[in-house]
Formats: sequence, structure tokens, C-alpha cells
Amino acid sequence: MTAATALSQDQLRDILSRSLSPDAAARQHAENALLASQTAPGHCITVLRLVASNEAADGPVRQAAAVHFKNMVKKGWAPNSGGAHGDDHDADAEFRKHAVPAQDRDVIKNHLVELMCTVPPQIQVQLGESISLIAASDFPSQWDNLLPDLISRLDNRDWSVVNGVLVTANSIFKRFRYVQRSDALYKDILYVLHRFQEPLTELFKAINAQLDAFTAGNNVAELRPRLAALRTICRIFYSLNYQDLPEYFEDHMEEWMAGFAKHLEYVNPHLEDSDEENEPGPIDVLQVAVIQNLYLYANKDEEPFLPYLAKFTTLVWNLLLRVSQLPKHDALATTGIRFLSSLVGKLMHRELFQEEATLREIFARIVIPNLMIREVDEERFEDNPQEFILSDMEGSDTESRRKCAQELLRAMCRQFEPQTTQICSEHVSQMLASFHADAANQWRNKDVAIHLMLGISIKTESAQYGVSQVNEGVNVMEFFSSHVLTELQEPNMTVRPMVKATSIKFVSIFRNQFTKQHLEALLPLLIAHLGSPDVVVHTYAAAAMEKILTCKVDSGTQGGTISKVPKIGRAELNPVLNQLFTGLFSIVDNVDLDENEYVMKCIMRASNVARDDLLQVVQVVLEKLTAALARVAKNPKNPQYNHYLFESIAVLIRSVCTIDAAHTTAFENFLFPPFQDVLQKEVAEFTPYVFQLLAQILEFRPEGAGLGAAYTALFPPLLSPTLWECKGNIPALTRLLIAYLSKGASEILVQQPNSLLGILGVFQKLISSQANEQYAFDLLRAIVMYVPQEAFMPRFKDVLQIILTKMQKKKTEKLVGLISHFFALFVGKFGPQAYFEQLNLLQNGLGLNILAHVWIPRLLFAPPTRLEAKTQIVGLTKLLCETPVLLADANAQNIWSQIVCCAVKIVASPDSHLDSLSADGDDDDVEIGYDATYSVLHFAARPARDPFPDVPDASIMLAQSLHRLCASHPGRFTPLIQKGFESDPKLGAGLESLCLRAGVSLS
Repeated sequence: MTAATALSQDQLRDILSRSLSPDAAARQHAENALLASQTAPGHCITVLRLVASNEAADGPVRQAAAVHFKNMVKKGWAPNSGGAHGDDHDADAEFRKHAVPAQDRDVIKNHLVELMCTVPPQIQVQLGESISLIAASDFPSQWDNLLPDLISRLDNRDWSVVNGVLVTANSIFKRFRYVQRSDALYKDILYVLHRFQEPLTELFKAINAQLDAFTAGNNVAELRPRLAALRTICRIFYSLNYQDLPEYFEDHMEEWMAGFAKHLEYVNPHLEDSDEENEPGPIDVLQVAVIQNLYLYANKDEEPFLPYLAKFTTLVWNLLLRVSQLPKHDALATTGIRFLSSLVGKLMHRELFQEEATLREIFARIVIPNLMIREVDEERFEDNPQEFILSDMEGSDTESRRKCAQELLRAMCRQFEPQTTQICSEHVSQMLASFHADAANQWRNKDVAIHLMLGISIKTESAQYGVSQVNEGVNVMEFFSSHVLTELQEPNMTVRPMVKATSIKFVSIFRNQFTKQHLEALLPLLIAHLGSPDVVVHTYAAAAMEKILTCKVDSGTQGGTISKVPKIGRAELNPVLNQLFTGLFSIVDNVDLDENEYVMKCIMRASNVARDDLLQVVQVVLEKLTAALARVAKNPKNPQYNHYLFESIAVLIRSVCTIDAAHTTAFENFLFPPFQDVLQKEVAEFTPYVFQLLAQILEFRPEGAGLGAAYTALFPPLLSPTLWECKGNIPALTRLLIAYLSKGASEILVQQPNSLLGILGVFQKLISSQANEQYAFDLLRAIVMYVPQEAFMPRFKDVLQIILTKMQKKKTEKLVGLISHFFALFVGKFGPQAYFEQLNLLQNGLGLNILAHVWIPRLLFAPPTRLEAKTQIVGLTKLLCETPVLLADANAQNIWSQIVCCAVKIVASPDSHLDSLSADGDDDDVEIGYDATYSVLHFAARPARDPFPDVPDASIMLAQSLHRLCASHPGRFTPLIQKGFESDPKLGAGLESLCLRAGVSLS
């Protein structure tokens, strides 16, 4: 590797200037030059000198230099900074390509804070982020002067410096939130607290004292940076208090609570922009941060906070009463409502809300105003439906006023169910009466009425399974029949579309409460709403049907387990299948609409439920899906939509080819052209999906049919090293290679004699990376299972050498498990003599050594399950009964006894699941979706392949083999068996039970 060459400051200035060029070629050339020099000693220092330059002409270049420095830190400061495994070979190589030289690091850390405080704000942001990135790996243990440097600048008279320091500290301390407690975490928190808690408190008090004077003088220029500082201080307070209430903050509770109360009461018209509707002002964001701190304390039930609770409840209440309906106040409204909900729902705070007048006021002044549709909601519904869906859809994580208001209702029901139900019912009646009196103008009242019912009816629900428990004081089905069903039966899709969307959401949420007959009747109504011109309405219809198709009902008990069957199965879906697909694909085919993941998910789910009935529509559905694939391949932008698209194709393949494997030819003819297009254009987002589907079709090919011309032509490029460079390809490519071996290993070796070398080269590359070890051994086991023994045995010594070298370098629990699984398969297939011969070629006695120090300890420590458990039993049985070398001396006999112990332990353990070789269960209602790391296609999943199908019960094989062995040498093996059970006498009873079941005796 050629050493990087350092650039002078003038050269760097010129290159960075060219990196801002509008000419793409000039930019690329400059970026390559930066990449080539960034690991040179002193390069980072030169970059920072340029950042520090005060020449006016350098403004854009300084900014570019600051961004370049941040990117160098992000990729080259710590191996894990990009999220990769630090001991992963590929990640190490990538890190070394960008690593910041060791000799520059102390210089950077000693001067970076000072530099951040002297540069303009836009550059300060980049340097602040750089400090946070370095701190993520080095602070506090390797950067002990960072905190003193930051603290020393908190009394700077330049508020841009103070705010820069606070923002940087906040980004560093954020890591104290949302992480699992540990001694190391608490050590770091205490380190920060001892140094930062007092300066932070003093700054907080000082700014609060200054607010009054600057407010009286209407000095907005001085107020804005101070309010920004207070907001960041509140976020730092949140981080430092997140895990536990520190003693210092408990001792200074009065100062902090007085400041928080002051912020909640603070009003200053000069800081409010009456023309601004969307962006919150400086007071708004400060008050949100304060309430988040109160919410944190309220949920901790900290006793020192309780005396302040009543006052803060009043302050937040008053704040909510004066908050406007404008979007800029949404965060303040939702945070305030969440705080009230946390109090209302707890028995310990019951006295604050128990008066009926208080409950009625909550309804009238907080719940209903925040449930009411606003003009901005209507605009979002029509003009930005994706944003509306994200904030309103069942199961969405995004908070909205309506969701928070409903959560407040549920909290009220937890403590005051009868009163809340009664008050809510009164409001529902009034709002429905208002709607019926003037439906054209009062439709918003009906929408609120339905949301009120949603708020008080639900006691327990989950996003995946819907409502499981309802408020017994509410008749959900009667309300549905009287007020929701009528909206769904209205054929005119332009009438009250927002109420239609809410009505569909009602059906989706209460899907478990509807009977099978109800849902059958609802399906045509929901299908009709797929024709709505409003994106929200047809999206909700598709989403509701997808969820309904996963609904199940108890069908009795089998073997002590409650059996469940779908409410809407194949028979119920069949009468409307054509209309359903017509409605769904009318949306997919409409190029004027955005890619709709809910619609594609419904296609996937409906296809899975239809199963055999897909034969009648498979060609049309496949044409529609491949046309959609061709469109999105040009610009993949919605990963969830793309995932469901490929899942839908996988469902078609699985359903149709399960009926008749001969259909694989039709799928090959139909899908190979678009798949080859994806591969040729290197659409990186899609190649893992394509490889999975190619594997799925190949696995379904009829036995004896060979590979066929298309698959034969595709094979050589699969061994290209560049394909395996993309981490996202590796799982799918491995599976595809295994599919090739399972269907035509001999055919491949005849037509392409050097292909085995290429496959073993892939194995060697995969095993070099800890992240890919699993795939390396998946491939190796496939070679043992499917490649003729005479073909790979000449190379087997090299394979063993690679495995053992890897284990010597890093002997992890996972690697040992993979190796022992492989050896069990090898022994099961080719016998123990081949195992000992091959290992002893490398080193005499190595076979026994691995058994004693690797294989057996792994089985005792972590017994295998399911298919591996069967493989181990078969391999261990052959070792026990076909290996004279294990009886040669006392040491070998001891190993033999331990093998018996391992085998019986696996058989006797109920966790082994020897009677169920696959963990896969019913997949009708499983939650499926995109995964950024590697998206496995659920419906293309490969069924577990039993390497020993001629062994119906491995445990019986073990017992019968031991019986024959003992019978052939009376009295010789019984003492060895008993010796194996000395560490666990219960295993003796397990073996007796096994022999009884097998009908044999060992005596």
C-alpha cells in the first residue's frame, strides 16, 4: 500500500476549492485527491489550519475544510465509528483506508475545542460534531482535558461560543440516554457529574437572573441566545438525570424547579412571530424541553419532586389552554398532553384529577380541541398524504395531537373509567347530533366522535394484533353499526373523505372484535374504497384489509395448545379475489401516485392467503408486479414498498410451484429478463432480492431436471469477486450457490471443471470475516452434502488448514459451534475414519485433540437444537460405534465416555427439539418488513434440508447402534457408558428411557 502524501496548505486550499466546482469531473478529481492524502501524517492538522484561516476569500473553502475534517473523523477515528464490527476483516480494511494518523490525534484533541470557539457559527457546527464523534470513542478515558476545556468557556462573553460549547456537550451526553445500565456507564456519568453539574447549575441560574432585565428592556438580541442556551441546558439536564436522580440535583432541586416554573410562565410577544405558522419560536422549544424534564421526573416517581408536582400540573394545564392550534405549537401541545397523561394514569396522583369538574374541563378544553380536525390537517390530508398517514396511522411512532389526546383519554379511563365513559358518551351524543343536524358543515364533529370512542373503548392493544380488551361500558359494535358502517356504505367517495378514513381506521383497530361474518361483509366495502381518489382513504383501506387477513380465531385445543385459524381464509377471500387485485393494482399502476407500501403489503398478504387460488390469476399478477419492478428499478426510493414487491413475487413462486414444480420453467421465462436487467444495471438495493428469488425458483426445480440453460449461463458470474464485495449480497449469494450445488453439483463440475476452486475461493473469503463465518460454513456443509466426495477430497486438507488457522487466530464461541456442526456432518456422511485420516494428515493426533478440546466442550456448554442436534447425534453415533481408535488407550476411552455423555444429553433435553427439525411455524400473521442490514424475503425462505433423511429418528439410531456395539463386546462398554454419566447421573435414566422406547437393552 503506497504511503499517502501530505498536502501543503495552498495545495489543500486549491483542491477544496475545486471540490466546490459545478463541474462533476472536477469535483470527483478533487475528492480523489483528498482521499489519497487524508491518511498522511499532518494532513488533519493542515485541514484545521485552513479552517482557522481568517482570510475573507477562504469562507466557502473553510466550510468545505470543516466538513472534510468531520468526515475524516467519522470514518477514520475509531474502527467502530461506522457501525461495523471492529474485528471484521472488511471493516478493518475500510478503517485503515481512512484512519487518522496516531501522531496527529493528541494535537487535534488539544486544540479542537479552542478552534471551535473562534470560528463562525456555521463552521462551529461542523467542529462541534467532530468533537462529539471523537468523544464517542475517546471520552473520558482518552480525552481527560475535554470537559475542563468546555467548562472553561462557559463564562465567555460571546454567546455563540457558549451555545457552541453547550450544543457540543449535549451531543456528547446524549449517549447516557436509552442505553442499558452498566458499571461502565455509571462510571462515565459520575465522571461528568462531578465536573459539570455545578457549572451547569450556575450558568442556568445566571441566565434566569438575566431574563427579567432583558425582557423589561425588550432586548431581543440578548434574549434569543440566552433562551437557546437554556433550551440546551434543559436537554443536558435530561441526559444527566435520565438513568437516576443524581444527589447534586436532588440537593439543588429548588433552584432547578424554580427556573423550570419561570420558563413555563414566561411570555414575551417580542419573541413571537405572528406571521409564522409552522416553526416554533425560542420560547416554545424551551418550554418543550422543560416539560420533557418534568415528564422524566414524573415517570420516575422521585420523592423529592412530588412537592412540586401540583404546581407544575397547573402550569402545564395553563400552558395547554393558551397554546394555539397552529402547527408551530404541535410539539408543545403533544409534550404537555403526554405529561398530563402520565399523571392522570397513576393511582398516586389520583387526588389531582378526581373531581368530576376537573375531568369535564379536561374533555372540553384539552381533549376535544386537540382531536378536532384543523385546516392544516385538511391540507396535509389532500396535499401531503404520506405525512398525514405517518402521523395518524395505527402503530405509527410519530406523535400527533390526536394520538396524544386519545392516550390522555385512556389514562383517564385507567383511573376514572365510569366517570370518563359517562362524560365521553355525553360529548359523543352531542357531536353526533350536531353532525346529523348539518352533515355538510359539521362533519368534523363526527370525526371527533369516532376518535372519542377510540379513546375510551380500548383497554389493551398492540400495533400488530389490534385490540385485545375493550371498555365494558362501551358498546363498540352498536356504535359501529349505527355510525361507522353508514360512512363505509356511502358509495360517493368524495363525500366526507376524512371521516371515511377514520371509519376505516376504526374497522382496522377493532378487527379482533368483529366476527368472521362481519369481516366477510366488510371486505367488499373496503375493496370499494380502493377506488377513492384520496390517497389516505385507499391507503387505509389496503392497510385495514392486510391486517384483517392476519386475524385469527380460536378453533379448539390440540395437544394442550390452543389452535387458531384465520377469520378470513382462502375460501372467504376467493369470491372477491379478482376485485381485490383489480383495486390494488389500479393504485400500483397509477404512475401519478407515489409508491404505496401499504397497498403492496396488502397484495403480498392477499397472495399468501389465496395460495392455490393464485393459479387463476398468476399471469396477470406477475405481469403487474414485474411492470412495477421495472418502474422502481429506475430509481429505488421506498425500501418498504420494494421489499413487499419482492415478497409478493416470492409468494407467487411458493404458492404456484408448491402445487406443481413444473411451473418453475414459466417463472424462469417470465422473471429472468427483469432480473438480468437489475443485475446488469447493478441496482444495489435489488440484487440481494433477485439472488434470493433465483435461489427459490432453482430450489423448486423438479428433481432430475438439471439446471437448465438460463441457470447454467448465470453460474460463472456468481463467482466473480466483485459481487462478493457488497456485504448485502453475501447471504443471498451464498444461498444461491447452495441451491446450485443441491440441484446440479455434478453437472456444474462436468461443464465447468474449475468451478469447485472458485467456490472454495468464496469459502476462503467468507471465513476471513467474522461477520460472514456463518455463510462460509453454510457453503462448506453444502459442498459436503452435494459435491461428489472424490471431487472435493483432494482439496479438503487445504479447507481444514483454513478452518484451523481461523480458529487459532480467534476462537469464538460462534466459530467453535460452526466447526463442530461441520465435523458432525462430515463424520455422519463419510464416517469417522475419514475424519481422523484427514486431520491427522495435518498433525498426528489432531482428530482426537479437536474432539477433546473443541467439539466435546462446545456440546457440553451449548447443546445444539433441531437440525444440528440431529446432525450431531448421527455424527456422534458413528464416532462411538465405528471408531476403534477411541478404545486404544485410557485417554481415548475417556473421550469415548464424554461423547456418550454429549449424545445422551442432546437426546434427553426437551430443548433439542429432535422431533421438529425446523423452527418455522405458521407464517400467516408474521410481521414482515425491510431491514437495512439484509432483508430476508420471508416468503422465499428455504425449508430446512435434512442431510440424513434416511434416519427418521436419530435418537433411536443412537440406542440401536449402542445396543449392537454392547452386544458384540459384552461387558466392555457398559463401564465406559457409566463413567460418562458420572458428572450427571440423571443421564443414565435418560438413556434407559431411550432404550426402552427403542426396544433394546445395553446389558
